Amino acid sequence: MSAMLANLQAAIEELFHGQAEHYGDEYFQPFDEFKAALNEGRIRAAEPDPNSPTGWKVNAWVKKGILLGFRIGRIVEMTVAPVSLPAGTSSRRENGAARIEFQFRDKHTYPLKKIPPDQNIRVVPGGSSIRDGCYIGKGVVCMPPMYVNAGAYVDDGALIDSHALVGSCAQIGKRVHVSAGAQIGGVLEPVGALPVIIEDDALVGGNCGVYEGAVVGVGAVLAAGTILTGSTPVYDLVRDAVYRRESAVQAPSEEERGARGKAGEDALAPSHGMAGEDARAPRPLMIPPGAVVVPGSRAVTSGRGKELGLSLYTPIIIKYRDEKTDQAVRLEELLR
Repeated sequence: MSAMLANLQAAIEELFHGQAEHYGDEYFQPFDEFKAALNEGRIRAAEPDPNSPTGWKVNAWVKKGILLGFRIGRIVEMTVAPVSLPAGTSSRRENGAARIEFQFRDKHTYPLKKIPPDQNIRVVPGGSSIRDGCYIGKGVVCMPPMYVNAGAYVDDGALIDSHALVGSCAQIGKRVHVSAGAQIGGVLEPVGALPVIIEDDALVGGNCGVYEGAVVGVGAVLAAGTILTGSTPVYDLVRDAVYRRESAVQAPSEEERGARGKAGEDALAPSHGMAGEDARAPRPLMIPPGAVVVPGSRAVTSGRGKELGLSLYTPIIIKYRDEKTDQAVRLEELLR
């Protein structure tokens, strides 16, 4: 970390833990510097860390800075930029310019983000909002209507489709497709908690939901309607494993059940719950790289639920990416 960012961190930490009846330039100046660093991607709520069991580390001070912005902000009316309107459309006039008759009110510290022209970002008209204090990488495509919240990090070449949400502090990797209706939950508090992370080249299918700090590995595919939460176990039919937020419960080794895995699968083995690691250590739900996850169910095995023949929702890993999977998602290149 540079000296400038170290000084900014110290200032944000001090202001976050301080108390004041009124907020002046001593608050707004460092916050504006902090938000500029967020907008430019120089700081982020979580970042890759090869030394971490999850591959990521949380920058709690960045989350504190985002929360600070809500505390010191005052609610103001946010006007809509002048636009050309069809004849007969309801509008009002300000200095001769037509304005749409919508009213938005929010904290003045988080207005709409100004999109830099040199990033080649597409924000297609039709009701999308991108809040200030988030990073949008080069070549990102935003299809209407979609929403990106403060603190999010959307890396180069990602596609955020219609009716999709990227929550506060969520981390979206390069060339990720967040499909129509998908919800990427935000994890702003507690400040030490890992946010939702979708790693490079992953595909989040339509109407999926990823919440509570789940990590979706590089190149993974979530089929339409898949829901990942901290309390939902994921069953891996390929490796006979069960992935949970706290640990991975591994089935017997290959030697015990017979060598059945294909060559090369070990390279995609999950990074948690393996030999030499403490499976009891708190970790988020982690979907292995390349996994193809579909919605499924498992039978209730005891009590009244069993008597009634009920089942519970559970995501299932049915395969790992192969050439056939890659062909199915190759449309992404054309969309971009």
